Amino acid sequence: MQRLQWGEAFTSPGNGHHANQPHQGSIPQLVCIYSAFILCDEVTITRDNINALIKADCVNAESFWPHLFAKALTSVNTGRSLLVVHFWAPWAPQCVQMNDVMAELAKEHPQVSFVKLEAEAVPEISEKYEISSVPTFLFFKNSQKIDRLDGAHAPELTKKVQRHASSGSFPPSANEHLKEDLNLRLKKLIHAAPCMLFMKGTPQEPRCGFSKQMVEILHKHNIQFSSFDIFSDEEVRQGLKTYSNWPTYPQLYVSGELIGGLDIIKELEASQELDTICPKAPKLEERLKVLTNKASVMLFMKGNKQEAKCGFSKQILEILNSTGVEFETFDILEDEEVRQGLKAYSNWPTYPQLYVKGELVGGLDIVKELKENGELLPVLRGEN
Repeated sequence: MQRLQWGEAFTSPGNGHHANQPHQGSIPQLVCIYSAFILCDEVTITRDNINALIKADCVNAESFWPHLFAKALTSVNTGRSLLVVHFWAPWAPQCVQMNDVMAELAKEHPQVSFVKLEAEAVPEISEKYEISSVPTFLFFKNSQKIDRLDGAHAPELTKKVQRHASSGSFPPSANEHLKEDLNLRLKKLIHAAPCMLFMKGTPQEPRCGFSKQMVEILHKHNIQFSSFDIFSDEEVRQGLKTYSNWPTYPQLYVSGELIGGLDIIKELEASQELDTICPKAPKLEERLKVLTNKASVMLFMKGNKQEAKCGFSKQILEILNSTGVEFETFDILEDEEVRQGLKAYSNWPTYPQLYVKGELVGGLDIVKELKENGELLPVLRGEN
């Protein structure tokens, strides 16, 4: 993602003028801004449309851009189930790539409206929706924001479009039921692990400075925690703020109770209370012993049963699947500590690694030899 830099070149028109009395320079810029609403289904907004909006609504200068954006949302979303707005910048190459993705999605989903909006040209709108980097995608139904995607993630954009396009909009009478369902979901999430961190990004790839600092503190104190990326679910991102009465992220929970954000965690660290509140992670050797004994047959690989992420892992999966023996997998790409630690623990420098009843059998070459010799099945069954 590319960070946005707000500059004087992108200012709202008006300079104190009332919106129904725009100065001479405002209309050309409006046409330029509205031309940024390039819809894949070729909706056109003309200078006359803009003048009509200004005269009809008498918008004041402060709410000028947000109001016009709201008008655009209403007009574009009429009769359509879903509106996807791409906040982009012409200088960011990944935005251009995602525009191509949007064009393809528009062909697949003719019932969906797709809009491009140049983020730096409308800073009031971008700030209202917390657009700090491009590309960012917002999803609207009935002029209400329902989801968000930050970054150039084509597969995730496709999934979100498919999911929201297929789900119907809810009548106002269903709001209470939806709120109740969301609260139940949030309760399950904050109890998903003894220590839960709701953050921007993942521990491996934090996507804001505050989240990065929080992860560093928890790791420094050897605190065992699970995390949830709020960028992956806009409903959770907004709902948890109300549920916990805490407006910012990251948020740390222990046993389902909110501890607080980064400032609170720093205070607890300074007072040496953090170690008494949060659960400690087990020592690596103990953890590896538990993991290698998690199932009778355990495969440590790149990827998982459904999707191998290297050729060697793919080959060993095919061999194990052909035996009909039940086995579990662990994706070493998801945990760098395990990835490096298991090499020393087993004295085996490469992956994949196959374990039976906690004992190392070997890698792909060993498994191939055992199969060729007819010994693999007895080994997997623990008979040899």
